[in-house]
Amino acid sequence: MNATDRTPADLLSSALAADPGRPLVTFYDDATGERVELSVATFANWVAKTANLLQDELSVEPGDRVALLLPAHWQTAVWLLACASVGAVADMAGDPAAADVVVSGPEPESLEAARACSGPRIALALRPLGGRFLPQAPEGFADYAVEVPGQGDRFVPYAPVDPEEPALIVAGREFSGAEVVERARAEASELGLTGPGARILSGLPYDTWEGLSAGLYGPLASGGSVVLCRHLERAGAGVLDKRIEAERVTATAR
Repeated sequence: MNATDRTPADLLSSALAADPGRPLVTFYDDATGERVELSVATFANWVAKTANLLQDELSVEPGDRVALLLPAHWQTAVWLLACASVGAVADMAGDPAAADVVVSGPEPESLEAARACSGPRIALALRPLGGRFLPQAPEGFADYAVEVPGQGDRFVPYAPVDPEEPALIVAGREFSGAEVVERARAEASELGLTGPGARILSGLPYDTWEGLSAGLYGPLASGGSVVLCRHLERAGAGVLDKRIEAERVTATAR
């Protein structure tokens, strides 16, 4: 990673320039059996499309707040980096009533809470391979899987992103883009992320800094990668041991 990187979007740009074909996020859902592997290039493409959706379709501007009512999931990671690309504040499990845009998972309680947002509402089905809602999205929501494919593959922000402005809110704490990058770098070695080739398996939720650091920012800041596991409690010890071996995991966070 470049020492000049000041925002999470900068970290992704550097990763893309250095080695676009390497794995960045490998996602498992032990409730459905899903496994998805995203290279840096594939992940960056999803981020660009989502950032274009935010900027062009949802009219999100730097400083706007995007409430993310989402679990630890590869699509959540995409939204976090898309918000960083636009300069929006990603508010994990934030109050939809105080947000300019809300993004919800498919759970009924999450969708009900999201209706408090007076701005655009996006729903994610979180189905394998990024599938859409069937037969249709919940009333009052746009289906992410329908809206994002037609967006552009390259993203250019209308205004430069200020690394000193707020970029993330998690567990009630606000971080600037620069703080996210600096803290992720500083803590990477504590997580066992010692540089390129390091691979961490994380079963932590995304509603704490620790979960976000292990499950996204730490690997991105260190040139490593993450095996992100949802519903890890449903995987037996033997399954987990085999996964660690098969995925060449070098560190774990559970």
